[in-house]
Amino acid sequence: MKDYSHIKGWGVDADPRNEPTYPMKNYTGDDHNRLNWERPPLQLQEVEVLHSIERPNLTAVFGSTLPPSGLSGNLRRYAFKYSESSYLHWLPLLLADRVNVIEGIVDDFKQGHIPNIFAEKGWKAELKYNPVGLVKKVVICTVVTLAIVSMLSGKKK
Repeated sequence: MKDYSHIKGWGVDADPRNEPTYPMKNYTGDDHNRLNWERPPLQLQEVEVLHSIERPNLTAVFGSTLPPSGLSGNLRRYAFKYSESSYLHWLPLLLADRVNVIEGIVDDFKQGHIPNIFAEKGWKAELKYNPVGLVKKVVICTVVTLAIVSMLSGKKK
């Protein structure tokens, strides 16, 4: 065994009476058996789960309530082809969230439910605390929507 006593502070935790939890801790020696534990069974993957390319496999536990689907799912699949340190990972995920909102509204209409977008977006509070900002948002959205509709419905030559 090598002698490390020349290193300042080496072995300060060797005395059990110098441990911060002494004498409250009931020392059984199990602290050194951490490597011998039996790993519990992993969660089964029943739906598609996207995970970082930096991680070779799935984590032991993961969410599986909403697998990626539609255009937003395709954007998410594209994003997870790139490293988490890249804009090509995060920007498509931000766009996928916005697209997923629109997909949700369309899905509500398909199911015969008319969403209360005014309440869901918190416009009542914004009208109370930031009326000028709300008017700006409504005007900008209206102008952009009208511009897109006019471009799409323009007569083709």
